[in-house]
Amino acid sequence: MSTAELLIASTRELLWERGYTGTSPKAIQQRAGVGQGSMYHHFTGKPDLARAAICRTAEEMRAKAEEQFAAPGTARERITAYLRRERDVLKGCPIGRLTQDPDVMADPALRAPVDETLAWLRGRIAEVLTEGCERGELNAALDPQACAATVVAVLQGGYVLARAADSVQPFDQAIDGILGLLTAPASASASAPASTSASASVDEQ
Repeated sequence: MSTAELLIASTRELLWERGYTGTSPKAIQQRAGVGQGSMYHHFTGKPDLARAAICRTAEEMRAKAEEQFAAPGTARERITAYLRRERDVLKGCPIGRLTQDPDVMADPALRAPVDETLAWLRGRIAEVLTEGCERGELNAALDPQACAATVVAVLQGGYVLARAADSVQPFDQAIDGILGLLTAPASASASAPASTSASASVDEQ
């Protein structure tokens, strides 16, 4: 691994563990095993290196998610595969955790890849859900955009609950809950009105 790659990899680890504020240039150099001169030879400073690290993490996160979203299967199967894949739950989401870092959110250059990644995730999930509705796999009344935002919110909230409890159980419960909402029969929205209409006809007669 080149010096630049060592620095990026070390910064990614430290950002996940400590956040931006808690990640000092000295800590990065020590983790990477390189000197100050080598760091500033490849990057202009901590913000430049942090952006490279965040962008790399975002790219990896999107690529891993796309493996599930583009796989064969129904929409629910693909969403389930994404939500239930192996994760280091107690460490939290490496991108989601950055939204709680005021220094990252205050810097447009650092904030951009975080915002873009979460927006991409919502959009991609919405696409999968739309496919499911069009194929009759999901309830036709489902709003793909709103449901996608809910899925991402539950996922990120699940990380927070798990870290607070120091247990993966709240995370698993949150995932079970959102997946349960996607199991409503595809015909549910159509069957209720039909039953009501039928009852009304009987009453009128």
